[in-house]
Amino acid sequence: MTVQDVRSFNRFYTRLIGALDYGRHLYAPYTLTETRVLYELAHAPRTDAADLRGQLALDAGYLSRILNRFERDGLIERGPSEADTRRRRVALTERGREAAGLLDERARETVGALLAGVPAGERDRLARAMAAIREILGERRPPSAEDVVLRGPRPGDLGWIVERNAAVYAAEYGWNAEYEGLVARIVAGFAENHDPRQERVWIAELDGRRVGCVMCVRDDAPATARLRLLLVEPEARGLGIGDRLVTAVAGFARDAGYRELVLWTNDVLAAARRLYQRHGFVLTAERRHRSFGKDLVGQDWRRELRA
Repeated sequence: MTVQDVRSFNRFYTRLIGALDYGRHLYAPYTLTETRVLYELAHAPRTDAADLRGQLALDAGYLSRILNRFERDGLIERGPSEADTRRRRVALTERGREAAGLLDERARETVGALLAGVPAGERDRLARAMAAIREILGERRPPSAEDVVLRGPRPGDLGWIVERNAAVYAAEYGWNAEYEGLVARIVAGFAENHDPRQERVWIAELDGRRVGCVMCVRDDAPATARLRLLLVEPEARGLGIGDRLVTAVAGFARDAGYRELVLWTNDVLAAARRLYQRHGFVLTAERRHRSFGKDLVGQDWRRELRA
């Protein structure tokens, strides 16, 4: 890549954004920088001027003039910081929140218009490319739990569940293709015949990348749901994704009228077992078995669901 490549991309993107905003006055009556300050204040309601300078890389004098204007317009209020009295806390007023909400709505509409022209199958690819640019060019902020989104499955997600379960368990536990076959049968059964009122799949997404999944399906026992195929990608662990996925399954199962939630796992999955225990599951049975090319101890876990 050359300097000219970067400049060419910058010109393309600038023209694209300008075309989307043509005649729409996206930021009016504020400048782009003022809009960025409003956005940060709306998403970090307790901050101070020093934080804003660091987050937005703004000159202190320039930021001060922006905040002075906002205060005159009744958009913000300032006071001593609770953490450090030498600092000034900045917070949006009700009028400021309304202004920030309007600008956010305009931005959502504009970006929505842009994405409307992108084929559904290309959106994941676009998101990955954007994430790669941000990471490579310096935005190396570690991911946080707030960056993770849980959503329903899209075309291709069920196949991804099979692929990633097979790959992760082969890499971490040495399980063979027998496990991939089991996962494929479970996923195929869900795809071909499931009741969306009582069965569901969740995909965990981080910066446009799939990093986790879980399923809730009907069990053979009456009024019983089964948690299946819980997976969190190794690079996304530590963000509470497993907790959120299990919580989502339990809440859905309870709302769907199930009285119990059950699951089957193996004793070698120590982290998963600790997760289930945190969520109120109780070990009810253990059986030795030879599966997936390994000698294992299978475990049945059960949790009562209260209304």
